[in-house]
Order: sequence, then structure tokens, then C-alpha cells
Amino acid sequence: MADANTEEFFDALGASLAGGSFVRLTLAKYKGSAEGLKNVYVRPVTLKKGERLSFLYRHATRDEVKNLTAEEAVRALRGMLGPEFLSGHLFTSGEDLRLEFSRKGETRLARHAPTFAEAPPTHEGHGRKKRRAIEAAGSVYLRELGVTNERGEVRPAMGDKFRQINRFVEILSGLHASSPLAKAGELSVVDVGSGKGYLTFAVYDYLNNNAGVRADVTGVEARPRLVELCNEVARRSGFERLRFKTGLVEDVEVGRADVLIALHACDTATDDAIYKGVAAGASVIVTAPCCHKELRPQMGAPAALRGLLRHGIILEREAEGLTDSLRALLLETAGYAVKVFEFVSTEHTRKNTMIAATLRASGADRERGRALREYRELKEFYRIRDQRLERLLCENTSLAALLTE
Repeated sequence: MADANTEEFFDALGASLAGGSFVRLTLAKYKGSAEGLKNVYVRPVTLKKGERLSFLYRHATRDEVKNLTAEEAVRALRGMLGPEFLSGHLFTSGEDLRLEFSRKGETRLARHAPTFAEAPPTHEGHGRKKRRAIEAAGSVYLRELGVTNERGEVRPAMGDKFRQINRFVEILSGLHASSPLAKAGELSVVDVGSGKGYLTFAVYDYLNNNAGVRADVTGVEARPRLVELCNEVARRSGFERLRFKTGLVEDVEVGRADVLIALHACDTATDDAIYKGVAAGASVIVTAPCCHKELRPQMGAPAALRGLLRHGIILEREAEGLTDSLRALLLETAGYAVKVFEFVSTEHTRKNTMIAATLRASGADRERGRALREYRELKEFYRIRDQRLERLLCENTSLAALLTE
């Protein structure tokens, strides 16, 4: 029979679930027999079937997710807290409760001021709060990468980064759903120029733990120190299908890639990345270009635009727009549906243009022809002699036919 402290803990849990003040719950100090199990993190979610509690079972080398009703969740937690886990930490918007068990079965209950001022949003839609694609609570990689603190709270200085991570995952989720990959149970993702891996980790987390896809994710980064750091964080997070390797965008062998990501690849490195994705037959290609240097020295101002483009800052912006427009048209010529849009607000970064491409399942011939004509007209209008992505496509025997109509 449960003691008074345990009953008080579960009474508080039941009240928080009934009253909407439940934030999350963590089980720690595992003593059970399941190999590699370390923690269980519980948070509220809204699924098509209704309100559920999502249980994230964090093992040393893998994660497992189960979604339970409130009744099922409380029953499962009673079976784990005490018999298998010696510590339970309940977070509500009213207070925090920590229940500790000694090895002899004795309990101690501590109450503290609430860590979180309000329950997390779990709904989407009209008049409802929006649930984030990536949650901060219980995330090992967000903590290890410095986005959150030890309590799972986003650090004040990393608020913009956390919003950027969620925005990117939301974009990728939409692209995935509208691509030929929508019904695939397995897929491969390559992130070239992955840096510290913020987005690489988030993509892995979302696909494997939220979208129910078995995804192999590879980050490619030129700096060995960052590669070593990210591989260690992946190990600590239990992300067994995530790996990082050292390499430059232009040199990396992509092999099979269903999704290719390249954010902030400098100048023509974005062209290299797009080419790698097209050559690999990727169904989704996502880039956020920066440092547009290739076309500006080549640009000749048409007579009608001489008064506009004589100013350096305006010429620079025109070169950026022209570069990304030509890239988008080449992707359409290669059979992709393309969107060019603002990724994040300019108050966070000027490097905020995103080119997102999904492979067309069929009916692309007319669009290819239209895109190729527009590409050639733009090049002629601005007197562009050479564009790297075009050159790379033409050098590939199997892709050259796209540009030789």
C-alpha cells in the first residue's frame, strides 16, 4: 500500500491534469531491469485522437515514445515510481513536487515554488495556443548545446535561436508532407555545413520522435572540433542514427539523400550543395544562401536600370536577388517545385532568404521548359556569363540534358 507522501504526490498529479496546470513530469534514478534506460519524461500533447500524455523513455542509445490517456498515464506512473525509479519530479504551474525513495523504500516529499509560470501550449488551430515542434523540457541535446539550462528552460540569450530551430522544423515538416517522402517509413537526411548542429539535432528529433519516421541523419562540417562535439552530444542523447563527419560542401560524397539541407553555405557553396542534392535525387532540398559574390562583378546594368544600379548597395541587393532567382529557376528546370521566402525575421539576421524545393511527382515537363526559358532570359538581360550551379549540372552527364534543349 502506498504511503502518505506517495498518495499526496499522485493527488497533486491528478489535480494538475484535471485542472490544466500540469507542465511535465520526470522520472530519474532508475533501478529496474531494462537495459540502458535512464529517464522517463512526460509531457502533454494533442493528437488526432485527443489529449494524451507523451512518455519519452530515454535509453543510453535510443529513445522510445508512448502516448497514453491520463488514466493510463497515472496507472503507468504508479507502477514505475518507487518500484523502478527512485525519484519523481512533478512540474505544475502552481508548484513543483519532488518525491524521493530510499533504497529501503522510505519516502520524502518536497514542495517548491513553480519552475514554470504556466502550463505549456499543446493545441493548434483557431483560438488555441500553438504547440512547438521541438520542446525544450527534457531535451538532452538542447541542454548540451547550451540552448537550455539544467531545468530545461530556454536561456534568455538563446530565445531567438530556439525560435529559429522550431521555425525550421515547421518548414521542413510541411515540405516533407508535400513531397514524395510523405508516406515513407524510412529516409536519409544530409545537412552540409551543419556547424554546431542545432538544426541537425532538431531535424533528427522531430523525424524520429515526433513524425514517426526512421531517419538516418548525417551532418557534414569542416571544423573537426565541432564534429567531435556533435558526435559526443548525439551519443549522450541516445540518437543512434545521427552522425557527424568532417568535410567541405564541394568535396563531400552525399550518396543517397532523400533530404538535403544547406543553411548559410557561403557564396557558391550553396550552388555546390544544391547540385549535390539534385545529383543524389533528393526529394527535398532546403538552402538559406549567404555571401552572394559570384554574379555582382559580371552584372552589366541594362539601359533601363542604369540609374538604379549605379549605387553599390542597391547593386549588391540586386545581385543577391538575381543569384537566388537563377538558382530557383535551375531547380525548377531539374523538376522541382520551388518556394523562395523569408525564413526568419530580419531583426534576427539578414541571412533570412530560404530556397525550398520539393521534387515533382509528375507533370514537370511544361514547368521545366518555362523555367529554362526564364533562366536564359535573365542571364541575357543582366549579361551573366557564368553561373556555378549551371556549370555543375552541365558537367554531370546524366543532368546536362536538362539545360541543352
